[in-house]
Amino acid sequence: MTAASTISRREFPFEKRHFAFIAGLIHQLAGIHLAEHKVEMVYSRLARRLRDLRLKDFDAYCTLLESDEGAAEVGYLVNALTTNLTSFYRESHHFDHLGRTLLPEARERQAQASKPRLRIWSAGCSSGQEPYTIAMVLASTMPDLRRWDARILATDIDTHMVETARRGLYAADAATGIPPSVRDRFTHRTRGEDGEPKLAMDDELKRLITFKPLNLLEHWPMKGPFDAIFCRNVLIYFDRVGRTQVIENFARLLTHDGYLYLGHSESLYGVSNAFRQTGPTIYRRL
Repeated sequence: MTAASTISRREFPFEKRHFAFIAGLIHQLAGIHLAEHKVEMVYSRLARRLRDLRLKDFDAYCTLLESDEGAAEVGYLVNALTTNLTSFYRESHHFDHLGRTLLPEARERQAQASKPRLRIWSAGCSSGQEPYTIAMVLASTMPDLRRWDARILATDIDTHMVETARRGLYAADAATGIPPSVRDRFTHRTRGEDGEPKLAMDDELKRLITFKPLNLLEHWPMKGPFDAIFCRNVLIYFDRVGRTQVIENFARLLTHDGYLYLGHSESLYGVSNAFRQTGPTIYRRL
C-alpha cells in the first residue's frame, strides 16, 4: 500500500483518489506538484477545513470543489497548500550580493541619469519578510535613495499572505535575523490586537514596496525590466514544464545583465541556458 492509499484510523477517511483529485487540481491551478509523500501535509491542512465547513468526509469536499458554489473554496485550497516558510535576511548571502554588487553596478550604470531607476521583484514573497529585507538593504546602503525611482514588487499566490505582508506586522521574535542597527532604524515595537508584542515595519520601507497577488503560471501584467528577481524556494513546487515557463519569463523581464536569486535547493541546470551562475544560487542573465 502506498503513502497515498487509504489512510485508516483518521477522523475523515482520506483515500488515494482524494489525494489524486486534490493534487491534480492544485497542479492545474497553481502548477504545484504534490508528490505522494505530501499526503500527510495535505490531510492535516484540509481536515481542519472539513471541520470548519462541517462536511462529513472528503467526498463531500471534493464535490464542493467541483461545484459552481466552490469557486471561493478553490482559493482557500490554494492558500492552504502553499508553503509559507520565510524569515528576515534568510540566505543572507543574497542580500550581501544585493548591497555589495548589484546596487553599486546599478549606480555606476546610471551615473549620468537625473532620476536613476531601480526595479526589484520578490516573486513568492510569502508573508513579506523577503521584500522588507530587500527594502532594508536599499534604505541602509543608498543614502541618496530618495533621488532614485526605486520600487520593489512583491507577489504571492496566497492572498492571505499578501495581506499579511502588506500590514508589515510580525511576532516580536521575528526580529532576530535583522542586524540590530538596521532593526533599530527601520522597525519599531508595538502591540497587536491580541495585546502581544509585535515588530512593525516603518513607513519608509512600506513606501518602497507594492504587494500584489499573482499566480506565476498565469498572465503577468508587469512589463519590467527588473534589475533583480528573487524567486527562492518556489520553483521546487513546480514540475519541469512549469519551471521552464517561469524561468523563460524571468529572463524576458530582466535587464540584459539582471540577477536572479534562487533558493538554496534550486538550480537552473537542465532548465535554462539564458543565465550564467555567478555565486551560490545567484544567476545573471546572459
